[in-house]
Amino acid sequence: MVSVVIPAHNEAKVIGRLLDGLLGEAAPGEFDVVVVANGCTDGTAEVARPYDVRVLTTPVPSKSAALRMGDEAARGYPRLYVDADIELSTAAARALAAALAAPDGPLAAAPERDLTLDDRPWPVRAYYAIWTRLPHVRSGLFARGVIAVTDAGNERIRALPPAMADDLAVSLAFAPDERVIVTAVHAVIHPPRTLTDLLRRRVRAQTSVTELERTTASAGERTGLRDLVAIVAREPRLAGAAAVFAAMAVLARRRAARAIRAGDYTTWLRDESSRD
Repeated sequence: MVSVVIPAHNEAKVIGRLLDGLLGEAAPGEFDVVVVANGCTDGTAEVARPYDVRVLTTPVPSKSAALRMGDEAARGYPRLYVDADIELSTAAARALAAALAAPDGPLAAAPERDLTLDDRPWPVRAYYAIWTRLPHVRSGLFARGVIAVTDAGNERIRALPPAMADDLAVSLAFAPDERVIVTAVHAVIHPPRTLTDLLRRRVRAQTSVTELERTTASAGERTGLRDLVAIVAREPRLAGAAAVFAAMAVLARRRAARAIRAGDYTTWLRDESSRD
């Protein structure tokens, strides 16, 4: 049985969208789905309960605690950890599980990203035009909304300390030959609708990467000027987008500095615009 763990904090607006796609073509009982409504002040649990899922609740608004709680309740492998604000089809969940079926195969898998950018303002589209071309973004398991693991992969990540950038920490826990991006599978990701909300996400990312750098041996690659130059050299039309990306990175780093100085790695700067 494939287990799916969904941590959900105030996701009443969007969790039905995820569960409709995930379970739309599933046979009864095909997936063991555990929704962990953590610290919710809306109707997240009530929206999820009519589906073929188990709903757990906790007053603690913590994604890492919710993941641990869901892990304890989940029954099978492969195991998928899915963000409540994305879209994932039944077929996609099956394909991710199948990618981990071989005994000597990878320990972790993730889908390609399908970003909904058509109705976003140009600066947001420009930012993601660069971000999606960065080598470590293309190869990493993070920021895809879904990570699937085998039982051995699950043991690996359960040993990780709690971190704001939990998906980045998981990605770094596996060597390149231990993880796979399943290119035929897509998860629909909903980026911010405004530049202000994009900045909130980037400040959170800057803060969380610094936390990992201070608590682990490595936090992976950081984007540098050389990366932007290489992208523009290949695609000169992206020069303007690179300027937007660089400006956003500088601004986010400056705004994250206060939280980093205070050692605040718990305040979650949430983007609400993508949930409307």
